[in-house]
Amino acid sequence: MTEIIAEVANQAMNGSIQGALGCLGAALGVGFVGAKAVDAVGRNPGAFGKIMVLGILGMALAEAVAFYSLFLGK
Repeated sequence: MTEIIAEVANQAMNGSIQGALGCLGAALGVGFVGAKAVDAVGRNPGAFGKIMVLGILGMALAEAVAFYSLFLGK
């Protein structure tokens, strides 16, 4: 039974682990940027506009990691 599971797993995971880890890193990066942006706005609500711009820029750069790992992994 374990041989069958191992064979199916090997067929399904033929190099996609790089894309999965890249997407995991991007998701963690976006989450960290969002959490810190919310924390910064909580500390200084007057700087909302500047923090939002920097947060969106940081999220876009973190999300680029996922695209790099997906496109360069193929």
